[in-house]
Amino acid sequence: MQPSKVYFTNLRTKIGTSQLDKLEKLIRAAGFENIDFQNKMTAIKIHFGEPGNLTYLRPNYAKRVADVIKELGGLPFLTDCNTLYPGRRKNALEHIESAYENGFSPFSTGCQVIIADGLRGNDDIEVPVVGGEYVETAKIGRAVMDADIFISLNHFKGHENTGFGGAIKNIGMGCGSRRGKMEQHAAGKPEVKQNKCVGCKQCFAQCGQDAISLQENRKAYIDPQKCVGCGRCIAACNVDAIVAKYDAAVEMLNRKMAEYAKAVVDGRPHFHISLVIDISPYCDCHGENDMAILPDVGMFASFDPVALDQACADACLKQEPIPGSMLYDKMHAHDFCDHHDHFKNTTPESDWKSCLEHAEKIGLGSRSYTLIEV
Repeated sequence: MQPSKVYFTNLRTKIGTSQLDKLEKLIRAAGFENIDFQNKMTAIKIHFGEPGNLTYLRPNYAKRVADVIKELGGLPFLTDCNTLYPGRRKNALEHIESAYENGFSPFSTGCQVIIADGLRGNDDIEVPVVGGEYVETAKIGRAVMDADIFISLNHFKGHENTGFGGAIKNIGMGCGSRRGKMEQHAAGKPEVKQNKCVGCKQCFAQCGQDAISLQENRKAYIDPQKCVGCGRCIAACNVDAIVAKYDAAVEMLNRKMAEYAKAVVDGRPHFHISLVIDISPYCDCHGENDMAILPDVGMFASFDPVALDQACADACLKQEPIPGSMLYDKMHAHDFCDHHDHFKNTTPESDWKSCLEHAEKIGLGSRSYTLIEV
């Protein structure tokens, strides 16, 4: 297989040229104009950000991508699916309100905001996974699959389960309906290390399934029958008392996520853009954000989501941790075990490589790439 082409531009600008101009130049150089957008409904999959979080991508980026699509004759809309966990994006009404609050509206972006899996997260389509090993049919938000063309606009950052969130996570997990997200998470159930738990109840508020209770010894307990394995409690724990129960669970999540992503893009034109900026340790699904663990890198684009994620990860691994960040503090702790991987050092239970390995195996794309600077 020939290496895929991944296009990159840094964040330096000259007077009179904005980063939005550089984004447009990047995607045009990467072959965006070769897609036939004429009268085609085009889904731009983006994360609108949980209100309170300030690291999600600004709507300005989405507007510029949508403007280019409209110039090329397309009919763009911004989309995402509802969440499993509590927050303000668990149904379409609150999700749209959250998107508007964070600046994503028809007036600011020039295109409609559509929640792909409907009012309550159950409007989905079962899509066969060609070459899949773990998922027969992926449960994808209907509006995503009804689109003629699929574009992912990704904020590349850390993640408490998958190591990082990039193109594949934005597509696979992001486009899964409520039952699709549950299917991907189902293999992994976290547990509480009783000797570390301090009974602070921070994990309680993050659980959307009422699966966590306090035992007589004032330690948290997770009911595996109720738990769906979303991993929000892991990030909520300030003393690292909650961990994935076994490594295979994380690997299974990553492999299912890759298969979901393949179901989304197979059989139609697709293109992917990742902005490696504000690299927070956890997902934009949180209603807060910690400071970035690594310096901003730049913008990447490719027709291959696997190569894109690999290129973004490689670029991040070359960076030095930011002093004072979670990653920096962990690396200077007395009991630190160096995995020589910024994402694994941030969340040791994660394993991002298993996702890209499986994605390549099932034909979603190639981990081999040629980086072309614009």
